[in-house]
Amino acid sequence: MAELRQRGPAEKDLQHRRSEDKGSETEGRSERDGASDNEAKSDSGIPEVAGSADDTPEVLNKALSGLSSRWKNWWVRGILTLAMISFFFFIIYLGPMVLMMIVLCVQIKCFHEIITIGYSVYHSYDLPWFRTLSWYFLLCVNYFFYGETVTDYFFALVQREDCLRILSKYHRFISFALYLTGFCMFVLSLVKKHYRLQFYMFGWTHVTLLIVVTQSHLIIHNLFEGMIWFIVPISCVICNDIMAYMFGFFFGRTPLIKLSPKKTWEGFIGGFFATVVFGILLSYVMAGYRCFVCPVEFNNDSNRFTVDCEPSELFQLQDYILPSVLHSVTGWTTVKLYPFQIHSIALSAFASIMGPFGGFFASGFKRAFKIKVGVICQTFANTIPGHGGIMDRFDCQYLMATFVNVYIASFIRGPNPTKVIQQLLALRPDQQLHIFNSLKAHLTERGLLPALEAAA
Repeated sequence: MAELRQRGPAEKDLQHRRSEDKGSETEGRSERDGASDNEAKSDSGIPEVAGSADDTPEVLNKALSGLSSRWKNWWVRGILTLAMISFFFFIIYLGPMVLMMIVLCVQIKCFHEIITIGYSVYHSYDLPWFRTLSWYFLLCVNYFFYGETVTDYFFALVQREDCLRILSKYHRFISFALYLTGFCMFVLSLVKKHYRLQFYMFGWTHVTLLIVVTQSHLIIHNLFEGMIWFIVPISCVICNDIMAYMFGFFFGRTPLIKLSPKKTWEGFIGGFFATVVFGILLSYVMAGYRCFVCPVEFNNDSNRFTVDCEPSELFQLQDYILPSVLHSVTGWTTVKLYPFQIHSIALSAFASIMGPFGGFFASGFKRAFKIKVGVICQTFANTIPGHGGIMDRFDCQYLMATFVNVYIASFIRGPNPTKVIQQLLALRPDQQLHIFNSLKAHLTERGLLPALEAAA
């Protein structure tokens, strides 16, 4: 017995080394196969979230029953893509206000899909008010952003209505009071032994608001600058998604990134060139129509929102001298283009190069929370058969919207005299006179006022 006790630790040490060797072999096999068992072990505290079951319409299942799963998925995605594009054209026809409401509906659905994942992961804990507070914070943030947008773009309408003027004046205070109420409700909902988890879910909600609501707000800002700033970027992302899938489906051989095993370099490169050409052509067609290039404004006389204006130089044809290389190939010395077409190259390039990283981010997110059916990483939801949830279709769009908004602010937008005049007219008469005298003195010092009077 003493001998056995002496040999026990040695045997245990040997068993421990064998266990480590087996673990190393297993880890090596998982790395060679592209699977991340080590990642699964490190995330073992996170329960798996069951992905959505196949929700392909029965009609399509019967029609495509004789095809392999690869081609069946190709046809399902293709048919649903054409349906979504047709719906996209229809809502564009309905005008900017309907587009704004569609953006709001998409935002709410994306928020629901992400919050549902958070709730599903920790549904076994009896945490009070999680979903209630999540939706309450969504309401508060939307109230703040939409109030800011209405005040900024429709100042004349706000000043004309007494109730809107009061809400506009105290808008930020009201928004802060609403948020503070939700903050207090969260503190009151804290449960002993689950503090860390509840603060984690509090952070989950706020990050979701940052990703979804803030960027949806930027989409609406782009829309009010002119529908072309809304349609072209979204269309470029759609085109890149379609063409990358087509090139990858037929020619893809080289994997692009481990987060998305189905993505290939052939699809990435083919989608880039196809998207740039598409962006230039679409911009040329749309730049010639005022309804696409004019910003959305409220007309006091007709009490309607209008999109009629004199197009800026950005949307007027100009002659561009071709480089010598293109001149030798085409035989053309100059070419007529809209300046916006030059900007569309930047938009198309971003949609092709950086836009997919929104999808890669979403893929990493889904893997982190083990959204699976069997061993295959699935989608946020199954709202659109063959495509997944709404968030799966808009993960790249949100990143694109942020870029477009920054691009407009950095390279396009200048001072807007109309907004300045509207704000001046809202001042008291003594304030208006003070500004008038100050402006008059400034123009006189620069020698501009006499010239203006002589011209009059």
